[in-house]
Amino acid sequence: MLPKNPILLLSIVNTKLRDFYSNLDELCQDLDESKDEIIDILANAGYIYDKEINQFREK
Repeated sequence: MLPKNPILLLSIVNTKLRDFYSNLDELCQDLDESKDEIIDILANAGYIYDKEINQFREK
């Protein structure tokens, strides 16, 4: 289960995307996590998912 704290979530998700997953869908499916929930938590903290770099970055 991923943390709900946006800073911790950002760090963990970006690390996993960089090291293990080719996209956010793959990460969510493998970890059985909600893509919408991850996007919402990080959007509320000022981050968006950038498919080109496969990372969340500041808006």
